[in-house]
Amino acid sequence: MQYWLTAAILLAFFVLTFIIAQLKKNNGIVDIAWGLGFVVTSVISWLLGRPEGSVPLAMSLLVMIWGLRLTWFLAKRNLGKPEDFRYADMRRKWNPGTFYLRMFVQIYLLQLLLNFIINMPSIVRNLEDLDGWNWLATAGLLIWLTGFVFESVGDSQLRRFKADPANRGRLITHGLWRYSRHPNYFGEATQWWGICLMGISDGRFVWLLVSPVVITLFLLFVSGVPMLEKKYAGRPDWEAYKAKTSKFIPLPPSHS
Repeated sequence: MQYWLTAAILLAFFVLTFIIAQLKKNNGIVDIAWGLGFVVTSVISWLLGRPEGSVPLAMSLLVMIWGLRLTWFLAKRNLGKPEDFRYADMRRKWNPGTFYLRMFVQIYLLQLLLNFIINMPSIVRNLEDLDGWNWLATAGLLIWLTGFVFESVGDSQLRRFKADPANRGRLITHGLWRYSRHPNYFGEATQWWGICLMGISDGRFVWLLVSPVVITLFLLFVSGVPMLEKKYAGRPDWEAYKAKTSKFIPLPPSHS
């Protein structure tokens, strides 16, 4: 019952987000709500389960830190701007008669489903009241911290780079971006691997590994990485950068 209630509250959150986005005629708002949705499910499941262990509390706090940082970053970047080109393109191409239904199902409900699946480690530990802090939980925390540094520093470096008018039309190739073409996405996936290790630290619920697998595959093959790779494909500076820089996992640049 608690799982269904958590899911129902998350559904209400995305329905409200959808309504606000349509009133504002800007579906980019759902990107801002993405991180906040994780905060909602972690907080609600913790309040419902009232776990006493340190592992569930730590996991919920890590999810909240990740979600709130991402929400703040995207809100600062996107609020007050025109609708993201992806959603604007859908608005132009999709049948006006089915636009709202299709948008809700293909974008909002999909994000809801991904949100719930990816955050299952935190939800399960909160509702099942499992503790058992051990070396695996510690390893998970350290992995999360590594991912948090990559995502937050990578985003910060990119934001400062784009804020300089002298860099208009140029690619960022320094800092963490020297070692990975997408260090922020690598950091995002890494954080969820860390959270998942904490989630399975007591030896049960190994199926929770589906969480980091889903978000890693989603970032690598559906959204995030492939969209940016397609956007810059064919540019001479991008092709040169691509030839010597790792796509995802940070590695020393190639000099071949």
